[in-house]
Amino acid sequence: MSKLVPAVRSGDVLMPALGFGTWQLDNGTAVPLVEKALEVGYRHIDTAQIYRNERDVGAAIRNSGIKRDEIFLTTKVWIDHFADGDLQRSAEKSLEKLGVDHVDLLLLHWPKPDVPLAQTLKALNEVRSRGLTRAIGLSNFPSALLEETAQLSEAPIATDQVEYHPYLSLKTLIAKAHALGTSITAWSPLAQGKVAQDPTLIEIGRAHGKTPGQVTLRWLVQQGVIAIPRTSNPARIAENFDILDFSLTDEEMTRIHGLARPDGRLGDWLDKAYAWDEA
Repeated sequence: MSKLVPAVRSGDVLMPALGFGTWQLDNGTAVPLVEKALEVGYRHIDTAQIYRNERDVGAAIRNSGIKRDEIFLTTKVWIDHFADGDLQRSAEKSLEKLGVDHVDLLLLHWPKPDVPLAQTLKALNEVRSRGLTRAIGLSNFPSALLEETAQLSEAPIATDQVEYHPYLSLKTLIAKAHALGTSITAWSPLAQGKVAQDPTLIEIGRAHGKTPGQVTLRWLVQQGVIAIPRTSNPARIAENFDILDFSLTDEEMTRIHGLARPDGRLGDWLDKAYAWDEA
């Protein structure tokens, strides 16, 4: 099997199915880690305004010597900047910090009820029409809100970046995303390290000579989901990337899906005006 990372059709762009997440990598720590990720072979880097590391991510990309057009770069607009005018200025500021003239994907970080969604989408589409981003998308939007956003947006919604791992079912959201031509991107795909001790994942991993984390990432990629694992361990960066030389059987995929449970969500900062899908 090729070591090339498969691409997922997301709206009108192709996104590498495996990316490197940078949440909590601030105060300069992102620079060597993003450099390592790019050295290993990652070509998809995910950051956000609220991560306080856009300058570091941009520096690492420049230090890598890899051409800008070979890297899929995502950042996210924080909820304080969802009003028309504020959003456009915040996007410009992100580009200044990153040291680039555009990103490949610009996401709304969380839904915010205080600003009309139509106003925010109008501003986000304007940023795209100006060429500051190739594509637009969402993060942490439940299925009903994803559909509403898709109806309001002139441009396709490329992805919805949400928490997803073996302990959390996203059947409803994934089905809605597929119907809309939108991809799902998984943050905390390794359940913040919890998969490492899971007996089912350990057993499946032994059958393939892989770790539970590698099995989990392979499970996501085989679903057509984009995974953006984050780690501060350089060795783990390489381990997480080494998932392209094996496949899980249908039975193994089903067993992993069976690990989902009602209390599986790890990070819930959704405004009370909205509700997650039940499954």
